[in-house]
Amino acid sequence: MTQKSILITGCSSGIGYDAAHRLRSRGWRVFATCRKPADVSRLRDEGFECLRLDHTDAESIAVAVAEAVDRTGGTLDAIFANAGYGFPVAAEDLPLDALREIFETNFFGVHELCRCVIPIMRAQGHGRIVMCSSTLGLSTIKWRAPYAATKFAMEGYADTLRLELAGDNIQAVLIEPGPITSDFRKNSKAHFERWVDWEASARRTGYEQKIIPRLNRNLEAKDPFERPASAVTAKLVKALEASRPRPRYLVTIPTYVAYWGRRLLPTRLADWLLAKA
Repeated sequence: MTQKSILITGCSSGIGYDAAHRLRSRGWRVFATCRKPADVSRLRDEGFECLRLDHTDAESIAVAVAEAVDRTGGTLDAIFANAGYGFPVAAEDLPLDALREIFETNFFGVHELCRCVIPIMRAQGHGRIVMCSSTLGLSTIKWRAPYAATKFAMEGYADTLRLELAGDNIQAVLIEPGPITSDFRKNSKAHFERWVDWEASARRTGYEQKIIPRLNRNLEAKDPFERPASAVTAKLVKALEASRPRPRYLVTIPTYVAYWGRRLLPTRLADWLLAKA
């Protein structure tokens, strides 16, 4: 049986790192990609075929895909678009450039990756496009406008791809994690400090009481219902290896609550509950 191949973005840590290791152990040929050259070198030292890929750099996406396809002899069975970040901010305090920047990483880069791989998958007669969305792509909470906006966009984009590509035997699948152990909070602090002038905000008290303490707390402290990255990988394996994958795979209790709450609760009741989060 020919070894199946997958390209994964955002493999320096967390979900992408765990996925790369687990899929390699299951016999997949993994093209792990990272944005920073130092991380590329580190994963190569671990034995991975690691390529540089930055969601904000279209040329790096094209080069990485071309290199992976060249190494396999012209095929690529799957991708897992995982790279992304978020940071807390009130919508009214979100600079437009910050919103543009997060969309470049979380959404536009995913679109560019899809545009590169769809012709390859169509030519070979099959493919699987898996995207890492979020519980915040199903139902949002306060202080999460930029991240939720990118994930809501991804939800609609993946739903459209699923319809458009069904006749080409290419499945578009969403993985929707809630709180996962990773460097997400550490990374979000850097973006928060770069973009958010919270001291001048009309919502300064909210930042002082909720946001700043959370950003500064011990990075080893876990969120309620937090799961390890392996919980996401377990669903990713199902998304990749099922003969007929589900459109969505939910991970963590908050995601299940968001999924069913959005469908079953009246909007005003849902808003009342989410306002307390």
